[in-house]
Amino acid sequence: MTEELQTGIIRIADDVVATIAGLAALETPGIAGMSGGISEGLAKRLSGKNVQKGISVEVGQLEAAIDLRIIVKYGIPIQEVCRLLQQNVREAVENMTGLQVVEVNVKVEGVMFKEEELDDVNRVK
Repeated sequence: MTEELQTGIIRIADDVVATIAGLAALETPGIAGMSGGISEGLAKRLSGKNVQKGISVEVGQLEAAIDLRIIVKYGIPIQEVCRLLQQNVREAVENMTGLQVVEVNVKVEGVMFKEEELDDVNRVK
């Protein structure tokens, strides 16, 4: 008795990888949010619907490259935050997709001060 294995193609959309990267960024201490870029004007906070803001990905068959535009919290060493962010994003994407992440590029586009955070909270109330 022989058993034939059916194989096919598995494709992971860029949006899926971007979402995973965004959620990993949310869990990284020192990250205040993702930047929507200069074209959008103001920096946007990272939350549910806009989890892909500030994230660009290129997904191949076996590899992925990720670019992140972030806003860091004031008072925390930027290099440490960025290294931890790169590590968290790489691990999350590789564990969930099986893709090899060849690069995680981080561009710091802003610093958020505590007063700005309080203003954001007061506007929501």
